[in-house]
Amino acid sequence: MAISHTGLRPEPGSFRDPANRVFHFGDDVLRGLDAQAAQEWRALAGTDFFPALLAAGKVCGTEPADPALLPAGDGWAGALRHERIPFVSHPYEWSFSMLRDAALLHLEILRTALPGGFTTKDGSAYNLQWRGAEPVFIDVGSFTPLRDGEPWAGYRQFCQTLLYPLLLGAHLDLDFQPWLRARVDGIDADQMRRLFGGARRLRPGVLTHVHLHGAMQNRHAGTSTADTRDRLRDAGYSRELALATVRGIEKLVRRLDRPATASHWSAYQRTCGYSAGDRAAKEAFVAGALAATPHARLVLDLGANDGRYARLAARHADYVVAVEQDPAVVDELYRALRADGERRVLPLVMDLADPSPGGGWRGVERAGFADRAAADVVLALAVVHHLAIGRNVPLPEVVDFLAGLCAPGARVVVEFVHPDDPMARRLLANKPDGLFPDYRREEFERLLGARGRIERRLELPSGTRTLYAVVVGG
Repeated sequence: MAISHTGLRPEPGSFRDPANRVFHFGDDVLRGLDAQAAQEWRALAGTDFFPALLAAGKVCGTEPADPALLPAGDGWAGALRHERIPFVSHPYEWSFSMLRDAALLHLEILRTALPGGFTTKDGSAYNLQWRGAEPVFIDVGSFTPLRDGEPWAGYRQFCQTLLYPLLLGAHLDLDFQPWLRARVDGIDADQMRRLFGGARRLRPGVLTHVHLHGAMQNRHAGTSTADTRDRLRDAGYSRELALATVRGIEKLVRRLDRPATASHWSAYQRTCGYSAGDRAAKEAFVAGALAATPHARLVLDLGANDGRYARLAARHADYVVAVEQDPAVVDELYRALRADGERRVLPLVMDLADPSPGGGWRGVERAGFADRAAADVVLALAVVHHLAIGRNVPLPEVVDFLAGLCAPGARVVVEFVHPDDPMARRLLANKPDGLFPDYRREEFERLLGARGRIERRLELPSGTRTLYAVVVGG
């Protein structure tokens, strides 16, 4: 029987390796394999190490599929079906500890594959995703048989998208997220050398992986991979040496850390001015709105801070993405979620006034945040006043932004902080008088009503904050 390919969509971020490509078909994630890749997959599936990685959940769930599911004209000789990652994120949305744990998993997988006669073609941070606070390797097409004398082809990518960002955070106390967001290929060695001159070059990992690596790149520019492999093999480069190199990088990455620093947002739950009555009423309202959504696949918690409401949402939903602007706060939340073994809450670093745009080739290789978010519930608690007053975003634009993150018929649970609330007054004190004449509860309710149906509202006991549950488009 002929198979209809209607609805089959190529993954825009999967095109750099012509040997295999990812497609979406409904909830299925399929990978097409050319003849060589299909042969290598059969060899990989027959090893001892790969099924063990699958069973441990360190590689995304993978099974053979019927190549007829894919377009016949593309010449795919084999196909795989992968588990669907609940929410795809990008490395510039991760905290320091998240990036480090992703790097360690990448190295563990390579270290496990080498004795089994395999390596990975790539070393990119984009080869990893998350099940909550658990990293998972997704690029099964990256595994390839190891040839004698061959260096790790993914080393440069690993440095640029994983190791170098970690060095920025650990040694210079710099946030790496803007650097990775600016270039899809990561930070190159020439940039790093300028930052790590003088005594800084003696910091752990810098001399070997920045200065010497950069010098070797320049020296061997234009040299073919085959020539490099032959020279290394003749020099005695072996599988054992490759394994020792990976272990050395793993030891370095494990030692890298960025000490936690106090910030305004890390103390927000203690300074935001909620009374015990306010907190209890707010939690009950949010829980009621979540319970009214019978099967919430995805909840977005915008301005998640310490994750109080993200954890609450996880009791009612399949998956929760907790978005917070401060990398230090996200890192603290991630560590707590990881310690609890939480696999349904994903913390991400993101400025809601400057959310992740589309990036990479043609602006679609890495999808923007709004394009990935079709949420069943959006929690926007104590967020609106920061956008509308703190960042001068017009109130109608804020409401449109929240509604635009929703699937059809979804709920938005939003908190409006009145102009006379202490937090709003603090923000308004730094603004010219009369700058926000429309920042009023009545206007906010009108805007909500124009985009959906307000099914519930609650003024908190303090009298200066109101909660709304809105069915978008209802």
